[in-house]
Amino acid sequence: MNLRVVFMGSPDFAVPTLCELYQEFEVVGVITQRDKARGRGRKVSPTAVKNQALALGISVAEFENLSSSEAMEVLTAWRPDVIVVAAYGRILPEWVLKFPRMGCVNLHASLLPRHRGASPISAAILAGDKVTGVCTILMDKGMDTGGILLEEEIAIKQDDTAGTLHDRLVKPGADLVVRTIKKMAENQIVPVPQDNEAATYTRPLSKSDGRLNWALDAEYLGRVVRAMNPWPGAFCNLHGEIVKVWDVVPEGGEAIPGLVKTVGQDGIAVGTGSGILKLRIVQAPSKNRLSGSEFAKGRRLCEGDAFD
Repeated sequence: MNLRVVFMGSPDFAVPTLCELYQEFEVVGVITQRDKARGRGRKVSPTAVKNQALALGISVAEFENLSSSEAMEVLTAWRPDVIVVAAYGRILPEWVLKFPRMGCVNLHASLLPRHRGASPISAAILAGDKVTGVCTILMDKGMDTGGILLEEEIAIKQDDTAGTLHDRLVKPGADLVVRTIKKMAENQIVPVPQDNEAATYTRPLSKSDGRLNWALDAEYLGRVVRAMNPWPGAFCNLHGEIVKVWDVVPEGGEAIPGLVKTVGQDGIAVGTGSGILKLRIVQAPSKNRLSGSEFAKGRRLCEGDAFD
């Protein structure tokens, strides 16, 4: 289909969408966030989308301000029929929203209006949702408030982490974008207004979101561990040292919150505000991940020791 597409995106989540658009349409340019320090070594590196765009031979632009004259000149030169946005990470100014004749289409990793905002995948797990999905919207001035174009439900598995759920959403999301653009081009789709009263909101995650509060119930803490995996990671303190917690199983029973109840081959049983949280995979600073039993053996953990 002979459509000129500009793509805006930054992280890994957006890469499959860019690739699918490249196969189906004429992607005339990509806009992504600037190179910045990433990872443990804080090495300055480009976004995943920039790397993919350059590999495909697509022109790439990075703007501090989309309202700048430079941005206007670039978009004017690219002459897009439609702009597709997937995890770009910035609010689009009104002139950009109105610039392409078909408008701006956003791919969102939830079933809007639930979990508007920056971290919908983690939010769905944290909320205990059984179903999430991907949807496309025709963007307006609000944050994820535009009319819904298409959507696809995805069941959340009991053991899903934010990482595994992310990986299961990217391909359906990319396919949904292509279907959306084709239907729009053929005038076969009408945006459906969202129910704003049913909206929930998320915010960008911070490292502090991973702290385990042992006064909360075990089921909720289990969701925290899954929702914060792989980033920022759930954690607690043991003898003044931060310990990352990567895999747990909530169980019935009672114990003082934060206190070790038992240590066994299947993990470290720790009391919570309601129930027991069995720590199955943990990690000390600068160490490899260990099973709960291996970690306990190395630290000589026993009944009555306390996490905080």
